[in-house]
Formats: sequence, C-alpha cells, structure tokens
Amino acid sequence: MESKAINLGNSLLVPCVQELARDKSLTTIPPRYIRYDQQQPIVSDEVSQIPVIDMRSLLSEESMEAESAKLDCACREWGFFQLVNHGVSSSLLEKVKKEIQDFFNLPIEEKKKYWQYPGEVEGFGQAFVVSEEQKLDWGDLFFMTTLPHHFRKPHLFPKLPLSFRDTLEIYSLEMKNLAITILKNMANALDMESGEMEEFFEEGFQSMRMNYYPPCPEADKVMGLTPHSDSVGLTILLQINEVEGLQINKDGKWIPIKPLPNAFIINIGDVLEVITNGAYRSITHRATINSERERLSIATFYNPKYDGEIGPARSLISQQKPALFKRLGVEEYFKGLFARSLKEKSYLDTLRLQQG
Repeated sequence: MESKAINLGNSLLVPCVQELARDKSLTTIPPRYIRYDQQQPIVSDEVSQIPVIDMRSLLSEESMEAESAKLDCACREWGFFQLVNHGVSSSLLEKVKKEIQDFFNLPIEEKKKYWQYPGEVEGFGQAFVVSEEQKLDWGDLFFMTTLPHHFRKPHLFPKLPLSFRDTLEIYSLEMKNLAITILKNMANALDMESGEMEEFFEEGFQSMRMNYYPPCPEADKVMGLTPHSDSVGLTILLQINEVEGLQINKDGKWIPIKPLPNAFIINIGDVLEVITNGAYRSITHRATINSERERLSIATFYNPKYDGEIGPARSLISQQKPALFKRLGVEEYFKGLFARSLKEKSYLDTLRLQQG
C-alpha cells in the first residue's frame, strides 16, 4: 500500500534534556523545568502491589473464570495491572531493552536525524508542548506511529539502525497480538456482545513512546512526566531498567509502582473508558525523577483504527445506563488531543455528555 503517513499534530521543539543533564557545569536547573505547580503530594509509604493478572490462567479453561473476575476487578478498581506469563519471549524483551538503551546513547549528531520536524509530534523531543511559557518535563521521548505500516513516517521507522528496526518490527506485532488478546478478555468480563470490541480495535492504530528520564541533582523540583491519563485505548508499558519512577493516583494518594521482572504494566486509556461507558476507568499517573540514576521505559499504545470512531459500546448502553460520552471519529479525537497541553483527565472531560 502506498505510504500516507499521518500528521497527529504539533509540539513545539524543546532542548534535549539528556544533553542538558550531561553538562557537569550545570549547577541550577533552568526555570522552565522547575515545577511549582506540583504541590507536595501525598505519597503512600507503601510501594504498591497493583493487581497481577496471569495470562496463562486467563487462557486456561480451568482457571479462566476466576482470573477473568480478577481482571474485571483490576480494571474497575485500579485501571492498572501487571501482566505475567504473557507469552512474549524474554530474549525479545532483553533485545528491546538493550537496543532502546543504545538508541538513547547515540551521539546527538546521530539523534538529530530522528528529531521532531517543526509542526509534528513524532521523533525525538517532547509532546504536548503548546506554548513557549509552558513548564517542561525532565525527560526526552522518541515517539512514532508503528501500525498500520503505511502510516509510518519515512524518515523514522524505516531509517532506524537495522538491528533495532528488525527488533521493533517483531515487538510491534507481539504488542498488537497481546493488546487484542487483552481487549477480548476485557470484553468477555464485561459481557459485551460478541465481536463488538474487535470491531473497534481490529486493524488498530498503534504507536510507541520510548522515554528517557536523566538523573537530576534537584529531582524533587522537576517532573519526569506531568500527571495525566493516557488518551489511548490500551497502554502496554515495559520498564527498560530497574529504576522506579511510575506513580499512580489512587484515593488521593500517589502510589509508587514496583515493576515485576519481565512483566508488562497495562493500563486503561481514556478511549477504553469511553468504549466501556465508564465501567473501566483511566487513572492519572506520572513519572518522577531520580537524583542518581537514569530511568528508561517503552510504552506501546493501541487504539481503534484511525478511520473508525469511538463512543460507548452499544451493548453497554441501556435505559438504566445511558451513554456517558459522545461519539466522534478517531482522527478528530487525536487532532484534538495533541492541540492541548497534558493535564490529568481534562481531555476526556471534554467528551462527557451532561446527564439530566
């Protein structure tokens, strides 16, 4: 199929934080990174063990019912869970981790080949930067569309170092298959009509965001990633190294997440909250910074097909449970998303229907 890369929107170009952090003469953090807007939050003393779902149990006839009930509870109560026994080979995960680390360690001259173009959001840089006055996150990202193939930017995925490109090609398909399996199991747990979830997500639109959070001497004054809910269908996060930093907001407290070895951290995005008509909720989360060590991760986002639409699944709407959200095209949804700065669940709130 002929290439027709999409333009998801715009983010203003910003300095490379990794380069900034390497500057040993830097004694004070530039004001644009200092986050007075983040009040000293209540952080739970305990490192939380968010629900753990076992994919093998979910697919086994003997344990399916019990594990499906656990999945349903995790999605309703937490919006986050860790997935173990997921079937993605540990050797592939190790390759992904190593090659992402190598990619961020490329010299800045090499990285510039993959930098965001003005007026675009894919490539190296930051996302959701809509004004020159806006506070910036203490982190760099590399963001790109991965599926469908004809949506890929010609200067990004096809031009990656060969080994990295091959590894990501395999990983991208593994993540697509895993996302579809998880979504089907969620549909079963919700008693959705057969095939309804697949209608939304078959041949879906997938993107990846690789995150690099350098250490910061004033770690308590900066934020790696602004508190937000993911505006996608489903997020599958792989932690690249052992440094923690992900925190979720539950019951008014920020709870640190300790990733299990080789597990994926899965979370519900805003799109899935819309499709499930509010049964499964997206949760606000953030990334904090370490003063000693860098942290890396890769998030794979899976969405309904780009020329499709989102809205509450018809089998989940009734007189007793009216639709909570309006319907709109996926393309329109994403254009609206990237035109805004990142702020908790503010974008999802624009889609809510007023009841009464």
